[in-house]
Amino acid sequence: MPMQRRLPKRGFVSLTRARIAEVRLSELEALPVDDVDLLVLQQAGIVAADALAAKVVLSGAIGRKVNLRGVGVTKGAKAAIEAVGGTVESAE
Repeated sequence: MPMQRRLPKRGFVSLTRARIAEVRLSELEALPVDDVDLLVLQQAGIVAADALAAKVVLSGAIGRKVNLRGVGVTKGAKAAIEAVGGTVESAE
């Protein structure tokens, strides 16, 4: 019997893919702290505990100053954060 007929028919889930969570600006607005990193997002329950990284996307609005450390951001989200006086440090 050929190999493709002997093997079970299941989907494929890569175990090596990066677990990157998306965070909206409106979720950052609801956080009670001003300095935000991956650990703060995990403790607040915004991202999963097994997330390896997070990225802020431009969805919603932000009206207060936040400082991001070690979290990725899109161009639009970075512009919105810096427009209200916040800072973005690189995710490296």
